[in-house]
Parts: sequence; C-alpha cells; structure tokens
Amino acid sequence: MDSRFSKPKGFGEILDLTFSLSKKRFKDFFMIFLILLGPIYLVEAIIQLISGTSLFREVGSGGNWFEQIASSFSESGTIDSSSLGADFGLILVGLLTVIIGPVAEAAVLFGINHIRKNEDFTVKSVIKQAFSRFWPMLGSSILFGLIILLMIVVPILIVTIGGVAGAAVTNPVAGIVFGILLFLIIAVVIAYFVTRWSFFFGSVVLDHKSPGFSRSWRLTRGRTWVLIGLYFIFYLIISMVSFTVEATLGFALGNSVLLSIISNIVTLITTMIFSVGYGVMYLDLKVRHDADDLKELIDDYNDPPILNK
Repeated sequence: MDSRFSKPKGFGEILDLTFSLSKKRFKDFFMIFLILLGPIYLVEAIIQLISGTSLFREVGSGGNWFEQIASSFSESGTIDSSSLGADFGLILVGLLTVIIGPVAEAAVLFGINHIRKNEDFTVKSVIKQAFSRFWPMLGSSILFGLIILLMIVVPILIVTIGGVAGAAVTNPVAGIVFGILLFLIIAVVIAYFVTRWSFFFGSVVLDHKSPGFSRSWRLTRGRTWVLIGLYFIFYLIISMVSFTVEATLGFALGNSVLLSIISNIVTLITTMIFSVGYGVMYLDLKVRHDADDLKELIDDYNDPPILNK
C-alpha cells in the first residue's frame, strides 16, 4: 500500500496530496474526463455554431467595443422561436453531462484506489470499472439529488414565509434581518447534512454499498466541519479559476463558441481536481474508520464481556 494513504491525514495534508496526485497523474485523470465528456462538449459547440453563434468573437449591438461585448452575453439569453431546436439540444447536452459526469468521477476514484494499492492502471481499465457501477451510481445520485432538492426548496419556503410574517408583525427591517438569520442557520444545517451524506458516492463505487447514505454518515463522524472546510476550499479554487478565465477571455471573445470551448476545458480540469480531492478525502475517512474499528476490536479483546454462567 502507498504510504501516503496508510495513515489519517490532516487538513493541509489532504490538500497537498490532492494537488500532488493531480499534477503527477494529470494526463491519466484529464484523459478520463476528456474521453467521456469531450464528445458532449463538442456536440454543444456544434449546436451553438448551427444556432448562429460566432466561432471566434461574438459581439452584440452597442456603440462601442465594451457595450458590444456586454450585449453579446445579455442577448444570448433572449428566447427566439427559431432557436427552440438549439435550446432543446443544449438541454439534452446538459442532461448527458449530468449522467456521464459521475462515470468520469468514478473512474478517477478507481484510479486513486489503484494508486493507494500500488497497482498499475490504464484509462481504459478504470473507465470500464466505472461503467460496471453505472446503475447503482445513477440510482443513488438521483436519490441524493431529490434529497438535496427537498432540503433547499422547503427552507426557502420557510425563510420566505418567516420573513414576510416578521415584516408584517413588526417592521420591514426586522423582517429582513430575521429572514437573513434564518437563512444562515438553515444554510449551515443543510451543509452539515449534505456533507454527512455526500460520501455515499465513494461507498457505491468502491465498496459496493448502495445507496450508501448510512455508511457515509458513519464515515464522516467527527470529521464533518473539517470536510465542510475542505469542500469550501475546493469550491473557492474552482470558482476563482473559472471566473478569472471567463472574465479575462470574455472581454476579447465575447459570448463566442471559442469561449465556451475554453470554459468547458477549464471545467474539465477543475472538476478533475475536485474528483481527486473527493477520492483522497474518502480514502482518508476509510483509513480513520478502519482504524476505529480495529481499536474497538482490540478493546473488546483486552476487556472481554462477562458471560453469564
């Protein structure tokens, strides 16, 4: 077993191992995402070209260069009956991305597990392994998505009703303050439960435990706030990189097909890094859980229960 995975890691060690693996095995992990999601993004680019979007530089109406670039983004959101076919195609592309994306993430997870065991692997072999768990992944992911949807919709209704009621009973300012506080409390609660259940995916892929929510709950015991912090760091890095690329190139390219292609490539890279981080976190939780189980067995062996005679 690789010594980097043999013992529990701290916050910084998880980040360090994530970026180390992402750098050393970049070619393999990126190829996984490129093979599985690249064709989908290519279809998206073709649909945009067919719908009339410029390949290299898309500008809209306006008196100067900045207004033209800005209007290219705002005009792209307008609904045109002649582009309903293109809109449907983009919706289909989005649906395929949601379905195939977890397969790419599972393939990366298998690859990291092979590295942990000091085993060689190929891109083709881990993709094949990922597809072998396709239906359990899909079913568990749909169930997880429904749970998250309910956890978001219900609190929004509660915050809205609570804010309106507070404004009606007292005053608008108090209602707004109450609504914000209630929103923050609910957001923390949602983050807690989502984190506790989020490692169902690793259980489904590596441990063949479906839907894996109960196992995820056990694995994350005592590590929830650290995991929330790690999720936040990864989200911050991904958001900053994506925003920087899109904002910088957007001034030169507008809302063009080329900008979409570059943004999708950046998305592949950032999603790959997040998948590596998720795999490192999951395997770290397994090491901690297995160590706890071993400790309990040793304690039971040293202090056997008293048998009734």
